[in-house]
Amino acid sequence: MASQDWLEKDFYKVLGVTKDVSAAELKKVYRKLARKYHPDSNPGDAKAEAKFKEITEANSVLSDPEQRKEYDQFRAMGGGARFTAPGGNPGANNAGFEDVFANLFGGRGGFGGFGGSVPGSDLSATTTIPFIDSINGTTIRLNYEGMTPINAKIPAGVSDGQKIKLRGKGQASPNGGPNGDLIITVSVKAHPVFSRDGINLRLTVPVTFAEAVLGATITVPTLGGDPVKLKVAPNTPNGRVLRVKGKGVPSAKGTGDLLAMVEVLVPSHISEQAAKALKDFDELLPGEDPRADLLARAGLL
Repeated sequence: MASQDWLEKDFYKVLGVTKDVSAAELKKVYRKLARKYHPDSNPGDAKAEAKFKEITEANSVLSDPEQRKEYDQFRAMGGGARFTAPGGNPGANNAGFEDVFANLFGGRGGFGGFGGSVPGSDLSATTTIPFIDSINGTTIRLNYEGMTPINAKIPAGVSDGQKIKLRGKGQASPNGGPNGDLIITVSVKAHPVFSRDGINLRLTVPVTFAEAVLGATITVPTLGGDPVKLKVAPNTPNGRVLRVKGKGVPSAKGTGDLLAMVEVLVPSHISEQAAKALKDFDELLPGEDPRADLLARAGLL
């Protein structure tokens, strides 16, 4: 910016804050104003564009502790007055000002790059990925008009609805400032067999009545790997969860487990011979009421 501008412009007034504003509050105010006046939100509005440049210029100075200190000192010293070069030539204002500034602040010349550079705009995207990709991680390709296609890495273990910020992958700055960021909202397709439980995976494993009562060794699928053998102990009740170590979701804390919940299947149709055999079997069981404990806990017995 021009030297005289730095004296004449009240950056606190531009942002609508007081001189004792905290860094956190300053950042909050700037973001709110930037969203309001950003050219992307006001296409074709020259006044909004000018205002955006003005608040960005103000923030570039006040958000930097060293620059803010120098700005405050210089404003206090100059009081907004115009500097005049030796000899009283009004046309030489800038030269005189630069000399004073250089003498006061270590001869850096100018304003140390106080150019009010505008950061690039953030980009947002949504993507839907298969369940297995959410567990193992993947890379997606995003295309934006007028930009080089972006390869975005989705990390392993991402959950449904999670937002991922890729710094510097947004739009480029129009005048040498930092690139914007890319914010991706991830949706994960449901899997027909597996579901997510933190770093563990869950599935329901059907077993026959005979397998549950007598015990069995069954085959259980894993996500993206070979099936594993799982032992069902005799007299395993419906709903019991069996654990397969290390077949869950990889994470920084380690890999989770596969949790297999037993579901005892009841046949929809049986023959007369099977029905008779089942009655004979029932008569051989102890004469216990399976609902006695339930009724007792409900206060009915």
